[in-house]
Amino acid sequence: MSFLVYLGIIILLPLYAQFKVKSTYNKYAKVRSTSGMNGAQVARLILDRNGLQDVKVIESKGFLSDHYNPLTKTVALSSQNFHEASVAGTAIAAHEVGHAIQDAEAYAFLRFRHRLAPVANITSNASWGFIMIGIIFSSMNSLLGIGILLMAVGVLFQIVTLPVEFNASSRAMNQIVELGIIRNEEEPHAKKVLSAAAMTYVAATAVAVMELLRLILIFQSRD
Repeated sequence: MSFLVYLGIIILLPLYAQFKVKSTYNKYAKVRSTSGMNGAQVARLILDRNGLQDVKVIESKGFLSDHYNPLTKTVALSSQNFHEASVAGTAIAAHEVGHAIQDAEAYAFLRFRHRLAPVANITSNASWGFIMIGIIFSSMNSLLGIGILLMAVGVLFQIVTLPVEFNASSRAMNQIVELGIIRNEEEPHAKKVLSAAAMTYVAATAVAVMELLRLILIFQSRD
């Protein structure tokens, strides 16, 4: 694979994923859900039905800033999803509650990701210093090797994130269908929203793995 092709993939793939999630979200954010429930109500209903009355639902500022915080036990929904009743808001709210259910059930991949997160943050930031020195000064190839090992921790975090996100989406669809929050004709639309959101994680992981492999090849070529 030529460097230009590689460069095109690592630049265009994330851009396409971001475009896809934004365009899909904007489309279905305009489609009112037949339940008439806004995201906050959807999240609260699913939480209560799963015995998670202690988990709070709060409003979060920013576009698509929706997330679940396991430390504060809060489902944070962006303003549009919090207040409006849309298919997109319903799917995203249910997805974040899916993470809360994972947390309550001690889902293995989620627990591993939480433990890995602080380590990955440190190693990812530190890795590039070693990598840049190792690339610039070929005599310091061992530093490049250290940088690769540190980066590998961050890549592992990206990989572990995938099953966590896919599982949360699967739980979300099960909940909104079983509780009758969406009707049959809305189900494909909700799946499209969740699939588009998942694509951003897939793209980020693919780019991280490709970059790691490229650096490993550089390291091996110097032996």
